[in-house]
Amino acid sequence: MKTRILSGLIMVPLLAVLYFGGYVLMLACFLIGVMAVREFYHGFEAMGIKPCYNAAYAAILGLYAINMFTKDYHWYMIWFFGCVLISLLYLFKIEERKLEDGLATITGIFYIVFFSYHVLLVDQTGEYSILVWLIVLTAFGTDVMAYFTGVFLGKHKLCPKISPKKTIEGSIGGILGSVILCGLFSWIFIPRLLIHCLIIGLLGGIISQFGDLTASIFKRKMGIKDYGNLIPGHGGILDRFDSVLFTAPMVYYYIILILG
Repeated sequence: MKTRILSGLIMVPLLAVLYFGGYVLMLACFLIGVMAVREFYHGFEAMGIKPCYNAAYAAILGLYAINMFTKDYHWYMIWFFGCVLISLLYLFKIEERKLEDGLATITGIFYIVFFSYHVLLVDQTGEYSILVWLIVLTAFGTDVMAYFTGVFLGKHKLCPKISPKKTIEGSIGGILGSVILCGLFSWIFIPRLLIHCLIIGLLGGIISQFGDLTASIFKRKMGIKDYGNLIPGHGGILDRFDSVLFTAPMVYYYIILILG
């Protein structure tokens, strides 16, 4: 527990990236995407599956280039087409590669690269860009509160075959923690959006746990404990940001569909 807490405190300065936003946040998202997809593909290699790293790197470069140089959303459709195409063309060396190689490639591109890209999209929503903080509050707030609630109050297992240490009590505590943190944030910085922030906190508290459990499923199937060892007590970049991959799209689409 001590190592986990200290590692969490070390990561606090990274919140400065959210404060500056703009190109600083874009660079951070880009680098995290590169490192996370590498870790993800390493996990597949532990299973004897060989995804195409270059396809993922090309996808990242293409996606962020579109964001920087054009506002025409048709380019995103071209990007989707290109990602699927290059993943399938990777299988053309049929004697060297398996179907799983191509499927792992496309999964990494959409699950890691595209999902994490939504952090940048939230930052670019104009008057609602401040809600980028809710991505972190819901993801990390849920994780921290679920952990401590589970340690002190947890009795009933949540998904023992996926993550044996997670409990129903911890899950509920995580959701409550997310709602409280988002509510406090709104009360201090954007009181006019209090109800919306509470709703985002509730949704984020649930969805972030889906993100965490999804990452656990991948790790169990891959036969690994952590995606990496970059962060002591936490594992790799992907181990720390797995919940963000789900909360970032949720916050973005809530802004687009509900707040307009």
